[in-house]
Amino acid sequence: MQSGSYDFYWTHALISDEVHDGIVLNCNFSAETTSEACNEYIKQADSSLGNIYAYDIYAPLCDPNANTSLPVCGFDPCSDNYVNSYLNSAEVQKALNVRRIPYSWAPCASHLHWKDSPYTVLLVFQELMQSGIRVWIYSGDTDSVLPVTTTRYDINKIKIPVKTPWYSWYFQGEVGGYAVEYENLTFVTVRGAGHFVPSYQPGRALTMFSSFINGTLPPSL
Repeated sequence: MQSGSYDFYWTHALISDEVHDGIVLNCNFSAETTSEACNEYIKQADSSLGNIYAYDIYAPLCDPNANTSLPVCGFDPCSDNYVNSYLNSAEVQKALNVRRIPYSWAPCASHLHWKDSPYTVLLVFQELMQSGIRVWIYSGDTDSVLPVTTTRYDINKIKIPVKTPWYSWYFQGEVGGYAVEYENLTFVTVRGAGHFVPSYQPGRALTMFSSFINGTLPPSL
C-alpha cells in the first residue's frame, strides 16, 4: 500500500482528517519497515472504510442470495464468484489440461508464496520508454486498490516532460476520462470505472484501447 491509496480515501470522504493527517505524519511507505504509530493509523483507516468493494468504491456489494436484475451500469458485483466456480470445475480444469490441485483455485491464492516481486515497476517502464516503446498506463477513477493518485505520484517520480497537457477526452458526447501525454508515456483515466475497467465502462475502454492501437490520443471535442 502506498500514500496515494490513503490520499484517495481521504479525498473521497472515506477516512477522517485526523486519520489522514496521522498517516501523512507517521508513514513513509518504504519497502523496509513501518513505525508502530503508522501501523495504528493504517488500522484506523482500514476500519473506517467499512464494508465496501475496494475495486470500485461506488459499486454495490455482491449478494449471492439476491434475486435482482443487473444494475443500470451493467456491472455484476458477483462476477468473481462465477469465475471462481467455473475455474474450480473438474471438467473445466481437465479441458484446460490443468492438473487437479489439492485446494480451491482463487485469483489471490494464499497457498502460493514468492519473494521476487519488485517493490516498484518504474524501472521497467523507464527501460521500455528508453527503447522507444510506447507505454500507456490507465486507471479507473473509482478504484481504490490501484487508485489514480498512486499512479500519478509514481509517474511524477520519473520526471519526464509533458507533451500534451492534461485534458478531458470524450465518448459519445460525454467525458470518458482524462489524459496526459509525456515522452513515450501516456496516462489515461476512465471516468466511472473501477479496477477492471472494461467491466464497468466497456465503451470508454474500447475507445481508449482503440486510440492506443491506432497510435493516437483519446479523442477530445
